[in-house]
Amino acid sequence: MEIETLAILHVRATLLPGRNAASTLTAPDQTPFSGLGPDQILSAAEAFGLEPDGRFIALNSYENRVYQIGLEGARPVVAKFYRPQRWSDEAILEEHAFAQELGEQEIPVAVPLEAPQGGTLLHHAGFRVALFPRLAGDWPDLDRPGRLAWLGRFLGRIHAVGRVRPFRHRPRIDVNEMGRESAAFLLENDFLPLEHERAYRDITGSLLDAIDHHMATIDHFSIRLHGDCHPGNVLWSDSGPAFVDLDDCRAGPAVQDFWMLVSGEPWEQRSQLEDLVQGYEVFTEFDWREFELMEPLRSLRMVYYAAWIARRWIDPAFPQGFPWFGTHGYWRDHVDDLRRQLELVAG
Repeated sequence: MEIETLAILHVRATLLPGRNAASTLTAPDQTPFSGLGPDQILSAAEAFGLEPDGRFIALNSYENRVYQIGLEGARPVVAKFYRPQRWSDEAILEEHAFAQELGEQEIPVAVPLEAPQGGTLLHHAGFRVALFPRLAGDWPDLDRPGRLAWLGRFLGRIHAVGRVRPFRHRPRIDVNEMGRESAAFLLENDFLPLEHERAYRDITGSLLDAIDHHMATIDHFSIRLHGDCHPGNVLWSDSGPAFVDLDDCRAGPAVQDFWMLVSGEPWEQRSQLEDLVQGYEVFTEFDWREFELMEPLRSLRMVYYAAWIARRWIDPAFPQGFPWFGTHGYWRDHVDDLRRQLELVAG
C-alpha cells in the first residue's frame, strides 16, 4: 500500500497554548493557506501545461500544503504550495537545483517538473507552487536485513553530490538560529507554564552551550544535506529507497542525515550506524568523529521542534495535528527530556 496520508485542513478554532499569547502570533502570514481551494489547486497543474482530471488528495504536510493531483491519461503529480515568507525564491530554487543534480546522477529523489514557460517555481494565484512526479513506495522497514546498508549507499551518493559545491541561499545547521532563537521565542511569548519556565531557561542555556562546544570540534559543515532524513521521507519499493521532500535541505555534518534513521540504546544506534556507513563508504568517506554529534543534533532538533509548532499554532492544521502541545504535561515531559539530553551531551 502506497503512502498517501490524508491531512485534515479544516479544523475547529483553538486557543493558543500559552499564558499570554502575543498579538504578533496572529499576523496574517500565520494563516497563509486560507485562500487555497480546489480551483487554485487544480489550476496549478494547468499552469504547468497538464490536464487535471478533477481529483486531488491532500497529503500529509504541515509546513507547506501538498496535494496529489490526478491527470487525464497520465500518472498523478504532486503539487507543493510553499508557506509564504519561510524561504526566499532563491532558496527554493536552490532546493530544486540540488534535486536536479541528484536526479542527473540517477539518484532516486523527487525532481521538480519544468513549466512550459521555463523554471520549476511558479507564482500562481497568490501562491508559490512546484510540481513533482508522484513516487510510489511503502514505509521503509529498516529492521529488515540489508536495508540500512542499502539506504547508506544512496546517502553516500547524495553526499558525494553534496560535497561538489556549497549552498549559497540555503542555511546551515546553526545553534543560534535553531536553538537560541527558538528558546527565546517560547520564553518571550509566554508559552511555558510558570512552574517550568526557569528550569527550561536554565536547561536550554546549558544544553545549547554544550552543543556549541561539540559543533566546534568538527570543522567541515559545508556539505549539502537532505536535512530532514527520517523514515517518513523515504519510500521503499522493489527498486530500493527513494527520497522525498528536500524542503529542509541545509548545510551541515553528514551525520545529520543518519541520526533520525537509527534508534534504541547507544550501542544499538552504533550498530545501526555501522550498517549505514558500510553502504555509505562505497561512495564517500564518513568521519567517525561525527558520531559524537548525534545527541547534540537530536537535542537541537528537540528545541527547534517545540518552537516550530508554537510559531505555527494559529495555522489550523497545527492544533489538529498536535493536540497535546502546550499542555502542562507536555511541558513537564519536554523539560525532563531536555534535562536527559543535557546529561548525554555534557556528560
